[in-house]
Amino acid sequence: MTAVAARRPVWRSRLWMPAVSLVLGASVFVAFLIGGNAGDGAKAFGVLALVAAVFWFGGRSETLQGLGGPGRDERWATIDLRASALAGLVTISVILGAWLYEIASGRDGAPYGQLAAVGGIAYIAAVALLRFRG
Repeated sequence: MTAVAARRPVWRSRLWMPAVSLVLGASVFVAFLIGGNAGDGAKAFGVLALVAAVFWFGGRSETLQGLGGPGRDERWATIDLRASALAGLVTISVILGAWLYEIASGRDGAPYGQLAAVGGIAYIAAVALLRFRG
């Protein structure tokens, strides 16, 4: 093992994303099992096991390394930040659209209104926190 590999955090190891995918798959399976639907849980676990296999066997892919493997650098940090911002914008837009649709249909809009409120509060808190930290 090289000195750099010895100092690398566990979440930057080659095993991180496959392990997280399998743990998430097992968690989803247990949730489905508790809900009385083991068949769908097995399907969900299978999908996440496939994701784990893609990360494990696709180790040379720069994209897969950038998504969660050992190949991240400043460029990937910037890509990740921008991708996260876009994903957040899309998610909040869909939540607000669903909330408006529910209200226009005569319903109360829950849980979409609650999710939108949490997203808005989290954004305001993050802006305030980052303003004072940086």
